[in-house]
Amino acid sequence: MIKPARASNSPQVDASLPENWNYETTVAQVETIIHQIETGELELADVFEQFAAAVRYLRQCEAFLQQRQQQMDLVIETLEEESDF
Repeated sequence: MIKPARASNSPQVDASLPENWNYETTVAQVETIIHQIETGELELADVFEQFAAAVRYLRQCEAFLQQRQQQMDLVIETLEEESDF
């Protein structure tokens, strides 16, 4: 599993995500692939290719969500520290 790089206290964007990457668009691509596989729209060789693409997209989504979780954890931790004063 790819872990996002971190420098100092600010999370960095995972370099494996394309610059214009979008979570919602990627999820829609996965849904399209699933639909094509389920309805038999693809040739068998294409099924394997598209399945591999869907797995890649899902890994990107997982990395993105993990990054955002880390960011939220940092915000919560900062707020808790500030409320202790």
